[in-house]
Amino acid sequence: MKNIAIFLNFSKEQGLKIAKEIITRLKEKKFKLYSSKDYFIDGTESFSSGNLPENIELLLVLGGDGTFLSIARDYASYQVPILGVNLGTLGFLTEVELKEVEDAIEKIDQGQYNIEKRQMVEAELVRDGKIIEKVVALNEITISKGPLARIISLNTYVDDVFLDCYPGDGVIISTPTGSTGYSLSAGGPILTPSLPVLVITPICPHTLHSRSVVVSNKSEIKVILATTNQEVVLTIDGQRGIELKGGDMIKVKGSDLFVPVVRLKGKNFFDILRLKMNYYSNRRLL
Repeated sequence: MKNIAIFLNFSKEQGLKIAKEIITRLKEKKFKLYSSKDYFIDGTESFSSGNLPENIELLLVLGGDGTFLSIARDYASYQVPILGVNLGTLGFLTEVELKEVEDAIEKIDQGQYNIEKRQMVEAELVRDGKIIEKVVALNEITISKGPLARIISLNTYVDDVFLDCYPGDGVIISTPTGSTGYSLSAGGPILTPSLPVLVITPICPHTLHSRSVVVSNKSEIKVILATTNQEVVLTIDGQRGIELKGGDMIKVKGSDLFVPVVRLKGKNFFDILRLKMNYYSNRRLL
């Protein structure tokens, strides 16, 4: 991995300074560095956004999980491994902390890493019998109500078999990677990243029996919005929203696309889980 594309979240405090320090260190190791015009950093060669040069072998994301998710979706079709350096707060996907950067560079240089294939999820929005939108996500697809405190109803099917009508704030359909995100906050289970499954988690269900359901990533999940005249949104990885209408159908299943994520030697899912999930209990937020 000697050809690296770097993506920096410029809004992060000290982000550019940190990026330049990392670039200096990588150049000392004879790495060739690139950055897109949207994320251009001095000391790198530029390329057009969304048009990754063929020789790129690694996407290095400097930012938080939001930046990681955005880059993962934008460049998923290239199947280039991605590694995140955490400049944010929790940083579950951007697993390399600043104090670990030097060690991470050494491991990349020496080939001390594995590549994990992370399942993506795809969704089609069907309105009046026509597909009007197709999207993919790494973490989750969410159908949720707007700002008013009103319950919505979502008829949910798995492989054309009725599962349940979820009355509440909405439903999350998550990948194993996304199981430590919004789905976890809504009471969903934690799944190891390699599992070939999706998890359906209701959000604040107004019922005594609704719980998360784990299904095969080959299954097709259909969610039909049974509520009319109310603001409801389809959200992709918590970053892009599409307004829904009563009667809309959202078809969701595991995508053929995977995100190849770099896992450095010496790190494993459960160590990261334990470290990251204890993050907020070890500090006081203002």
